[in-house]
Amino acid sequence: MDGGGVSVIIAAHRAHDTIARAVSSLLDQGWADWEAVVVSDDGTDYRATLEAAGLGSPRLVFTGTGRVGAGAPAARNAGLRAASKPLVAPLDADDRFLPNRLARLAPLALRHGAAVDNVAVVRDRDGAPLSTLFPPTEEVGELDGEAFLATSVPMFPVVRRDLVPGWEEDVNFCDDVVFNVQVIDRVGPLPLVGQPLYEYRQREGSITFSADSGDRAERCYRHVLARLAGDGLRIGDESIRHRFAAALEAKRALNAAYEAAHRAGRCANFQEFLALREKSLAG
Repeated sequence: MDGGGVSVIIAAHRAHDTIARAVSSLLDQGWADWEAVVVSDDGTDYRATLEAAGLGSPRLVFTGTGRVGAGAPAARNAGLRAASKPLVAPLDADDRFLPNRLARLAPLALRHGAAVDNVAVVRDRDGAPLSTLFPPTEEVGELDGEAFLATSVPMFPVVRRDLVPGWEEDVNFCDDVVFNVQVIDRVGPLPLVGQPLYEYRQREGSITFSADSGDRAERCYRHVLARLAGDGLRIGDESIRHRFAAALEAKRALNAAYEAAHRAGRCANFQEFLALREKSLAG
């Protein structure tokens, strides 16, 4: 385990109902060398919430953005400044790691610079499994920029801290996509663990369920395209920038189709739209 410590950054905004589950999933890890950097982005005390849930631990580090609603990228950057381990991994405050996630990903990230895994999409209200990002397998494959840009479910890499680009604070909806493209630009193709070891919880009331989620996505895509055409979003490889721009235009078209389906009452959220679309294409 030498040199394999992981700083898990948890951006917390109105997350008192879910953060105990996220932190509990870290306490269940077989990989013991981790710290959780809990970043308050709502001016409230998450230490008290976790202690009340019996989750006090010297491995929990608490900091904040000093603002209310600064956004996940600003919160993660605050967490990055407080992180002390050689590896960094984001964890959304309403999601969870499966118990062997860090044990599988940390050695790969140390060796290759970063690593990712499959993602399980779970309905939050009853824990029902909805889908996985890729067909589950025990194998370790490879994820390059083209394969990543074809995905529509968030991915959460473990990255060597000296290779972390930081999060773009002016990108407030698809910031995880931008971050992951920047990581691939720095590291190259990433090892992909085929097991779904990250549980992405679909929660009613979250940003993807909001009535204006389609508008938010469209504004974000336009902004990122403008950044790509301007400063390049700190992406050095020109071919990756071009593929990213093409993928964003495709996502805009998909988002427009989702908006039409949502207005017609055919789906409640984007992930449901994708499931219906996949079923339609298969049938």
